[in-house]
Amino acid sequence: MTTSTRPRTLQGVIAHQARLRPDHQAVVCAGQAVTYAELHRDSDRTAQVLRATGVGSGSRVGYLGKESVQYWELAFACAKTGAVLVPVNWRLTAQEVDHILRDSDTEALLVDEEHLPVVAEVRAGLPTLHTVLRVDAPADDPDGLMARKAAVGDDTIDAAGDDDESPVVQIYTSGTSGLPKGVVLPHRSFFNVAEAMDAHGLDWFDWKPGDRSLCGLPGFHIGGLSYGMQAFNAGVTVVSLPAFISSDAVRVIEEERVTTAIVAPAMLELMLAEPAVGRGALSTLRKVVYGGSPIGEDLLRRALDVLDCDFLQIYGSSETGNFAVCLPPADHVVGSPLLRAAGRPYPGIEVRIEDQDGKPLPVGEVGEICVRTPARMLGYWRLPEATAQTVVDGWVRMGDAGCLDEDGYVHVRDRVNDMIIVAGENVYPAEIEDALARHPAVAGAAVVGLPHERWGESVHARVVLEPGQRAGARDLLLFLRGRLADFKIPTSYDFAEALPRNPSGKILRRAIRAELSAPATTTG
Repeated sequence: MTTSTRPRTLQGVIAHQARLRPDHQAVVCAGQAVTYAELHRDSDRTAQVLRATGVGSGSRVGYLGKESVQYWELAFACAKTGAVLVPVNWRLTAQEVDHILRDSDTEALLVDEEHLPVVAEVRAGLPTLHTVLRVDAPADDPDGLMARKAAVGDDTIDAAGDDDESPVVQIYTSGTSGLPKGVVLPHRSFFNVAEAMDAHGLDWFDWKPGDRSLCGLPGFHIGGLSYGMQAFNAGVTVVSLPAFISSDAVRVIEEERVTTAIVAPAMLELMLAEPAVGRGALSTLRKVVYGGSPIGEDLLRRALDVLDCDFLQIYGSSETGNFAVCLPPADHVVGSPLLRAAGRPYPGIEVRIEDQDGKPLPVGEVGEICVRTPARMLGYWRLPEATAQTVVDGWVRMGDAGCLDEDGYVHVRDRVNDMIIVAGENVYPAEIEDALARHPAVAGAAVVGLPHERWGESVHARVVLEPGQRAGARDLLLFLRGRLADFKIPTSYDFAEALPRNPSGKILRRAIRAELSAPATTTG
């Protein structure tokens, strides 16, 4: 299929693949498998169910559940109705889920049985949520998706138009304010980079006939969602896990003869630690894609020795539509200094480094990494000021400090926005600091990420207590449970009389990280 005839909307992709390869497996998850023809038909039915509830163009439709065939079905159904999919991180607390559903004005929500209690807790207070359907309910449950789909029959839906600028996904990402923001992505975000690679003949991120691709990152994460859509666009099979468990990932790769996979480096390390994984194991793998953090040299050495396949790093964000910079397989050489680089921009994407005044910096100088990409977001949902701060003259400010070398490779040096990445999950200090400040004994807190051998980073909190008050690490941990998702809760604490601040009063998290990461000294 040439670039000129390639579908440029999600509804166009599934319709095209259903015609081209109707009997080819599209999704395999938890023992369930559907072909492209079945995925097209079932997403038609789901789209009719949504329309029957009043969902229309621009409506927000949420999904709260673990990975499933029905998740991808809903994604295409939303595209067909002109609705916008709002995937919700199932690890979040009820309070966090409430904010996302309330902020997005979600009208219909699909949920699995495991997360019904969270929905029951928040539903009554949500003014726009009028429909809740359980995706894994039995066929005779009137509030189940299966029963509703059976009632609408097999009529083909009159799908939405082919405007690739129309919004199709709203992914929530936290920010320095501590409140999650909805990143609104149009259809084009899932096509432009692949088209540019094809036009330039690059096989960095390639697909081959018969590929079966493990999507180890969750669908509520831009990495998992974008990777899955790239696979559908290529007409290959997406293999999903309800949730990432390293033993399950190893088993599924072997049973389903998986050829490509996307994981976080921490996930890869857990897989290599599985007893069943020795040299020559997982021999069907030809390429592993990873993101969220660079791969450690020791981990790469072990992975190359055991898996003997290509490795590819991606760097991007929800705001850039995910893929922006790539470290291709040829640069994954043990001992190469390029392993510390994020990679080179994909074709059609530009990267520059800016100083604090927004002026471009020359090669080698450290400033904020900015990306100009045709796949970038439409904006933050109902936050024009935040959008204007992040996207300036078409350039997306990444919030990372870094530099460019003479060959155009991007090197990330630090995080301007202090974001922490725990096993591929983005964690934002301000959100945790705000939660800690609600404890009656806490006068202030600063949260930083510290290196962690298995998870990439761990969350650490420095806490200042109110005069005369007492609270320990266990007290704070118990206080945060139920207020924050488990992966956001600090795993370590220290207590101080004051927090380091600059002259304007801003907390210097970088100084805390440097202090805690410094080698211990001894006196004698």
